[in-house]
Amino acid sequence: MKKVLTFLSQIRENNNKEWFDAHKAEYTEANSLFTSFTEKLILGIGEFDPSVRGLTTKDCLYRFYRDIRFSPNKMPYKIHFGAYICPHGKKSGYAGYYFHIEPEGSGYLNGHQLDTGLYCPAPEVLKSVREGILLNGDTFDAAVKEAEGFVLEDSQALKKVPRGYPADFKYADYLKLKNPCLCKHVDDAFILSDHLLENTLEAFSKTYTFNKLLNESVEYALE
Repeated sequence: MKKVLTFLSQIRENNNKEWFDAHKAEYTEANSLFTSFTEKLILGIGEFDPSVRGLTTKDCLYRFYRDIRFSPNKMPYKIHFGAYICPHGKKSGYAGYYFHIEPEGSGYLNGHQLDTGLYCPAPEVLKSVREGILLNGDTFDAAVKEAEGFVLEDSQALKKVPRGYPADFKYADYLKLKNPCLCKHVDDAFILSDHLLENTLEAFSKTYTFNKLLNESVEYALE
């Protein structure tokens, strides 16, 4: 992954078409390396989560070119690579596993991350997740604790329990979450390790139960 990280560090400092066109070969190589890693990651996750088996890299990878038509940020290229591995692909609305490489301090997630869960779920999905927590709070709590090394994403959590839910509920803080997602920040040493794939799969495997519970709620909402 060294070449991937090197390219991202360079595009961060030279985010313009002229530089990109002159260094297209470096992008092509970095993109190929990340795509190859994602393919192995899909297969590895499929070993412990059957719901993602059969996915292709096309189902999981995001475009590197930014849509700047309606954005005040006119940089034409992203400064990260990301892959989201979830049932039926990245646009399905299901919970999944997100692998993210970004040079530290680049301004998007400000570094490398492993995430599992839902980000900006549809209102009916979030409602279903909260109802699932209300009915099976102990199970949800156990799944969170099972994910060693991960923390809940609570930067956008509500200050109060949402209307219609008991404020004295044992796991009221879980009901406040807007993005039920587990996050693990990792450093360059993690990304550049010769055992990156094995270490990533080991980490994500600890979040399987959490992801499975969320997708049960997604399925219920979609029915």
